[in-house]
Amino acid sequence: MRTTTALVTGANKGIGYEIAAGLGALGWAVGVGARSAERRDAAVEKLRADGVDAFGVPLDVTDKAGVTAAAALLAERGGLDVLVNNAAITGGRPQEPTVVDPAMVATVVDTNVLGVIRVTNAMLPLLRRSPSPRIVTMSSSVGSLTLQSGGTEDVGPISAAYAPSKSFLNAVIVQYAKELAGTNILINLACPGYVATDLNHFSGYRTPSQGAAIAVRLATLPDDGPTGGFFDDAGPVPW
Repeated sequence: MRTTTALVTGANKGIGYEIAAGLGALGWAVGVGARSAERRDAAVEKLRADGVDAFGVPLDVTDKAGVTAAAALLAERGGLDVLVNNAAITGGRPQEPTVVDPAMVATVVDTNVLGVIRVTNAMLPLLRRSPSPRIVTMSSSVGSLTLQSGGTEDVGPISAAYAPSKSFLNAVIVQYAKELAGTNILINLACPGYVATDLNHFSGYRTPSQGAAIAVRLATLPDDGPTGGFFDDAGPVPW
């Protein structure tokens, strides 16, 4: 029986680690994508101790050559069925648009948006060979222009880097969905909610495991499942 293989970027900790654990619990082989060899190896060891068929994938999403090498590694292992684009950074402070450093904005976009494009495009040739390929990209409610402009709920502090990078990311994934329409590749955005991670200094009220649940659900959609959508645990998220 063929083993389903997934790659999760930024999987050495937090939500990414829990996504890897959740997919591994299904009996899948899971590539732990991460920049740090030490943290990557530690995550793989911990996952394996819990019975997950995990393997390390050296991966810096801002490094084109490294992304190409990651795709080659997966090809050597037999291919790829599911890609979860999870790696992201928030940038630093301040992020008020009147004082933000444009170079910092560019750095955030390079990881959160261009990194997703680099990895997705490198992995697409492998995904196209899968019987049921899925692409899940982790976004956030702070990327919702409807919620940001509506003033009806808390969508975080003023942010000219992180929040707009997620809006940009959402728009890019919509274009992927349009281009991939008519194929068997389902591509969707996932909102994990306000999860306690080091990105927010552990101020969130949800656990990484709770935040990972929506990604696992979208990674395991049936062949007639939705594509081009933006979802959290409760259903569609406003754009």
